[in-house]
Amino acid sequence: MNCEIEFLPVGDGCKAGDAIVIRYGDPNTYEIMVIDGGNLDSGKSVVSHIQNNFGYNAVVTHSVVTHSDADHASGMREVLAGLTVKNLWLHKPWEFASASRPYFAKKNWTDQGLATEIRKEYDIVAELVDTAIKKNITIQQPFAGMSIGPFRVVSPFQNVYPYFIPQFDRTPDPDQAAIEAAGFWIGKAPGLLAQQFEKAAAKVQKWIDESWENERLKDGGCTSASNESSVVLYGDFGQSRRVLLTGDAGIWGLTMAKCFADQNGLALQDFMLVQVPHHGSRRNVGPTILNSILGPIKPKGTLPHSQAYVSAPKDDDTHPRKMVLNAFMRRGYRVAATQGNKIAYWGGFPPRAGYGALTMLPFATKVEDYD
Repeated sequence: MNCEIEFLPVGDGCKAGDAIVIRYGDPNTYEIMVIDGGNLDSGKSVVSHIQNNFGYNAVVTHSVVTHSDADHASGMREVLAGLTVKNLWLHKPWEFASASRPYFAKKNWTDQGLATEIRKEYDIVAELVDTAIKKNITIQQPFAGMSIGPFRVVSPFQNVYPYFIPQFDRTPDPDQAAIEAAGFWIGKAPGLLAQQFEKAAAKVQKWIDESWENERLKDGGCTSASNESSVVLYGDFGQSRRVLLTGDAGIWGLTMAKCFADQNGLALQDFMLVQVPHHGSRRNVGPTILNSILGPIKPKGTLPHSQAYVSAPKDDDTHPRKMVLNAFMRRGYRVAATQGNKIAYWGGFPPRAGYGALTMLPFATKVEDYD
């Protein structure tokens, strides 16, 4: 099967986001999929992009909101409003109130009271759900094992998701002890010692030297629970064209993806295209998980075999992190970033007008030190 994956630019400065348009099938018989809509402005751009390239009557078979953060969900409102959409995939955290209720600090919640409180805080997701109902769009919740078009969902696990909800930024306070006792506290990376570092995206204070042989990226990164709930999609388009789209997943989410792949015979490593998670943040990846998913470090001078794309705003001093990009390059990936431009992977479809030669980022010999 042919695939075409376009990363559209989202945001500037420190305001990032994701907006991905996918076409799959044959040049004359294809379907369209949208993964995240970015912010409202980028959502409008997604609508225009699809109409200009595929016609004003184009139909989106699948629209996916990887997680509830506004820089991924907000623009999807424009997609639902401006295009014909058949299926909407997103998590509705309030529907897990009963399962997650024991893991909130406040113990006198009722299931309905907690569900109402969570839904109120996730108003963008609730609006998307309401719009989909009004427009008779089928709504489904994407968890590991489900298929979305040509993709398999490999993370998150549905039985783990309720432990994440109390740790979301906008839900009531969690019962940390209860979640830790269950083994799902986000502050502890799975299978790693708890290494709490870089809890906030601080400004770069110091640059350090890095070489191919001396990787500065560390294990133990910790991103938000909301990011860890991101939908991770695995696509196998045949002819050695395998794709992994990661949203904002961190080490928890990527570990679940690896576990699902291992349990279900899905090949990892040597993808033709991988999305660098969370705009290139070093809180989301480390050498161990990258070795598992991408493969080990290649000898210096080895020609890259694949591509890695990162959604990153222009004029951002902290994203993508250079040590993260270097880590992907060491493992055989040429890296390209949006940074104000649309970039595309042509997996069997002929390139379309408006795209020049893809500019790949160089290996950096100076990287950001940990704060």
